[in-house]
Amino acid sequence: MEKLRVASLFCGCGGTDVGILGDFDFLGKHYSSNNTEIVYANDIEPAACELFEKNFGIRPDNRDIRQVNSDELPEFDILTGGFPCQSFSIVAQNPKRLGIKDEKGTLFFEMCRILRERQPKCFIAENVKGIMTANKREAFPLIIKEFENSGYDVKYSVLNAATYGVPQKRERVIIVGFRKDLGIDFEFPKTVIKKESDYVALKNCVESEVPEKYYFSEKAVKGMMRNRESMNKGRAQDITKPCNTVGAHLAKVSLNSTDPVLFENGRYRRFTPREVARIQSFPEDFLLNGSETSQYRALGNAIPPVMLWYVTDKVSKCLDEKIG
Repeated sequence: MEKLRVASLFCGCGGTDVGILGDFDFLGKHYSSNNTEIVYANDIEPAACELFEKNFGIRPDNRDIRQVNSDELPEFDILTGGFPCQSFSIVAQNPKRLGIKDEKGTLFFEMCRILRERQPKCFIAENVKGIMTANKREAFPLIIKEFENSGYDVKYSVLNAATYGVPQKRERVIIVGFRKDLGIDFEFPKTVIKKESDYVALKNCVESEVPEKYYFSEKAVKGMMRNRESMNKGRAQDITKPCNTVGAHLAKVSLNSTDPVLFENGRYRRFTPREVARIQSFPEDFLLNGSETSQYRALGNAIPPVMLWYVTDKVSKCLDEKIG
């Protein structure tokens, strides 16, 4: 089978794309090529685009996706995207339909627009687990319906990255759709780690020495300690287990937040950007550049490449069996 061509929307720094391409190493394991190539990428965040270009040699289209005509995209077989999810409303009509709270809510419909107009073989979409309960559980069925109405047989599942060998407990909804005429009954990849005791530990990601700037001041620690019982803060991680979910605002992490931190040698510190990249399962040769703030944001927003590799492996095999 010829290489599957991928158009990557909301690409960020490219976590999805590392996983989709394959042919990378992480913690001593090689993840083989998925016989894919990235032919188009789009993201509105300039710093994330720079990171993407640095690692993939492709300059993402930096325009608002709403300004991009679908016929401007090159030929592609798979559309990917982690669309913003916090902006939906349910319009009180009969039948109910999906509405928009603000501009970000339109971006999901842009993904569906491109699916309807270009009809690629497949799409892979990602979102936070909370999307399933949004709007009193009314939004998600309408999102699935919108994908189906774009011409696709759709399956979804909540995947925990830790069960696929990622040193992080990160649950995400993955939505996969195949064009209806292909008649593919997709099944998500089975978990590779069944028992929590076998999960990949955070200690595999932690550096032995880091600069002083990553440690919290004595004043910050005292403030956290005063309120610790009532505020349930200071989320020091057990390095023998996977890390809690890392987020996009780690540059501003504090001890009075629920963000994961480290406690070592009697001191609290935040993770370095490279540690966050490892926690997310980026390969060691993934290049980081730009400000640390932009690195944290891009890495925290990313999809764990290893988890997406398993999904893409199944997608690629389904297409290979169907169309050869």
